[in-house]
Amino acid sequence: MANDAIIPNGKSLQDKALLTSSGVAVKDADSGSEIAALLAKEGFLSPQNLAHAKRVKSKLSSPKTLTSVLQELGFISKEQLRDALLKNLVSVRIGDLLVELGHLKPADLQAALGIQKESNGAKRLGEVLVDNRFIDELTFAETLAFQLGFPCLDVDIAAIDRSILSRVPLQTLSDHNFIPITAKDGKVLVAFADPLDAQDRAVAEKIFGNSMDFAISTRKGIREAIAFFKRSGTRTDTTAVDENTIMGIVNALFEEAVKEAVSDIHIEPMKDRLRVRFRRDGVLLLHKDFPKELAPPISSRIKILAEADIAERRRHQDGRILYESDQNGFTLDLRVSFYVTIYGEKIVLRLLNKKGELLDIKDIGMPPRMLERFLDDAVDTPSGVLIITGPTGSGKTSTLYSCVHHMNNLNTSIITAEDPVEYIIDGISQCSINTKIGVTFEETLRHIVRQDPDIIVLGEIRDTFSAETAIQAALTGHKVLTTFHTEDSIGGLLRLMNMNIEAFLISSTVVCVLAQRLLRKVCPHCAEPYIPTPTELRRLGYGNEELKGNEFKIGRGCNHCRFSGYRGRVGIFEMLVLNEMVKDAILSKKTSYEIRRISTETSGLVTLMESGLSKAAKGLVSLPDAIRMLPRLGKPRPLNEIRRLLGE
Repeated sequence: MANDAIIPNGKSLQDKALLTSSGVAVKDADSGSEIAALLAKEGFLSPQNLAHAKRVKSKLSSPKTLTSVLQELGFISKEQLRDALLKNLVSVRIGDLLVELGHLKPADLQAALGIQKESNGAKRLGEVLVDNRFIDELTFAETLAFQLGFPCLDVDIAAIDRSILSRVPLQTLSDHNFIPITAKDGKVLVAFADPLDAQDRAVAEKIFGNSMDFAISTRKGIREAIAFFKRSGTRTDTTAVDENTIMGIVNALFEEAVKEAVSDIHIEPMKDRLRVRFRRDGVLLLHKDFPKELAPPISSRIKILAEADIAERRRHQDGRILYESDQNGFTLDLRVSFYVTIYGEKIVLRLLNKKGELLDIKDIGMPPRMLERFLDDAVDTPSGVLIITGPTGSGKTSTLYSCVHHMNNLNTSIITAEDPVEYIIDGISQCSINTKIGVTFEETLRHIVRQDPDIIVLGEIRDTFSAETAIQAALTGHKVLTTFHTEDSIGGLLRLMNMNIEAFLISSTVVCVLAQRLLRKVCPHCAEPYIPTPTELRRLGYGNEELKGNEFKIGRGCNHCRFSGYRGRVGIFEMLVLNEMVKDAILSKKTSYEIRRISTETSGLVTLMESGLSKAAKGLVSLPDAIRMLPRLGKPRPLNEIRRLLGE
């Protein structure tokens, strides 16, 4: 194909280059109208619905694109939009198209254009957007494919024709960011990171001739495929990977996980690839993909490290790895789970004690008045059960250990039963459950009360036996700290009742139930004001006037937060202290609604949603995150009242 190659709508690639290389020439209304015309052409949109959407758009207080209005009104679906764009070429500049499809904010587009202008046009708009993390590379590649009429491919190493690949030096592919995929009917399908780059096209044309079919892929996908072939030393067999290569891949994953401060590594076999995702700040994000042929050797390598059965691939297993880094000199403790799926073994590795430090109880994020009550009425009481509850990954263990750290002194005997021990604390007796050698939870609990403890820490109440042990220990004058998996504080009490623990035992032993969540903190470096949407106001039951004067914020994304808009996490707490009125409600076996009402009226209970709203109103967390992550069990009280109760 020549440098002025014609694409299906009659425009040359040079013409199309003009649409992607610079600024915004087509107004938002025009870009929305063109897409709407394509939807109408395909029979997805009626003239009446289009007219209605335009009227709604004109009356909105906060501007939205016509395409997003059509979707929110339910007139079109994402699938219909994608189908219309795939079948038709769009003559809208790439920046406008990204904004219209909701992938990019207008302010971000203007910022990117400013950066491009400073480079004197040395970079295309797409490079600026991706390099500065305004948009991820795959989304940009898909949108560019819509505009140019080329297919967008996720490079699959297993699908690459090795005989064609052998015709090209790997360094040439790396220098010019393209890779041949397959040959059909005498034409070679070549995936380009940038099909508009005349130099890259000229090199590919010199190798494959004019009979090329174009495809678009991400620069990252192409480079990783080339790097794989360089590592393997062959382009004819994807399984020719030696032990050192597999060790390098696994070690690199561990090193990168620590560098990016992740809590979990997910290694997942898929139909066509091995996907690796990292959980950072509570959210799973794609890290990288490997060819599916690497799944068995990577699994075997991790099994060796975890001392699991390397020959067993039909049953679930678990294990533990102590990894010592030669590069950075740290020791990493990982808990490993192998789960058998239809495509192979999924591996999840949880990073334990990666910081090697305990949080002070005053630094866990509790509001001042709640922290004061928590210390006085729960932590510093001589006996009773303190339950910390919440779903997996809500920070229960960190809060539990901060309480233990606070109570640890020479005059106190503290003993624990954990599965596994996540933080090692000097001065307390910690036991890690190991069922393989007979150190079971039941056996440990039977012996723990014979050790003359003042404080007993149970990693988790998991069944009726452990619940009864905790209650009985508290009845004999011990202080018991434990965790639970329930939605909120009232749910913790109800679950104990469902375990057939008598109501009078619960009311006489449980002193406090603390429910918690972890929400992502808005990055302070790129935070910008946020106006709650009508939908969010409706869900909260608030009006515009009730939220005036508050500083809601959301992160735009910057270098400090890896362009996510969030940096770190903060605890959101709901504390239920069992006073006489609450105890009486438990003894009377009242409903959860009644217990919650009595608690809010008499014990100063502030719900998780109310605590989250208080932090969102200060710009610490985002309002959308608070609404999405926290349980809504009724209309929250006015923010001024919430702040008074929390002492903020």
